[in-house]
Amino acid sequence: MTRFLLLLVLALSIASCGSVDVARYADQQPTLDLERFFSQPVKAWGMFQKRSGEVAKRFEVNIVSRREDNNLILDERFLYSDGTRQRRVWVLTPTGQGGWIGRADDVVGVADGQVAGNTLHWRYRLNLPVGDSTYEMSMDDWMYLMDEDTLINRTRMSKFGVEAGQVTLFFRRQGAGAGQ
Repeated sequence: MTRFLLLLVLALSIASCGSVDVARYADQQPTLDLERFFSQPVKAWGMFQKRSGEVAKRFEVNIVSRREDNNLILDERFLYSDGTRQRRVWVLTPTGQGGWIGRADDVVGVADGQVAGNTLHWRYRLNLPVGDSTYEMSMDDWMYLMDEDTLINRTRMSKFGVEAGQVTLFFRRQGAGAGQ
């Protein structure tokens, strides 16, 4: 048992050493402005891959936003490849100097985010329903603005520091001016 715990601590220590600081992207263009990007409807397409690389689920998301006081509200409507639907409403609040916090019903506590240049890095815990069970997963979320209408997201999902899978997601702004 002692040997197992020692190996677990070592594995978690090694896993935490590889983190990139979002400040590394401070000079990258175009600059990500969350309020501007989500100022019109957004359509997204994504997939969840198991740690083996197998695609377990594909999905589409329609996102509409609004301002409420100092908050940016993102209303996300998911349609999964198996026909199931899900809704998540994010309440995002700027904290200054590129910082953001986020809340949603299935987020445990508060999501902590930082924008630098074209990049947003989020970290949070998510209650993830799988069949009849729900698992609390750690989410390490990186979003990169490619052009004024395209945002790419890559998320590493883990439990106890062990990767369970990844989410890849492509966002595209809809409406006037999008795609030009």
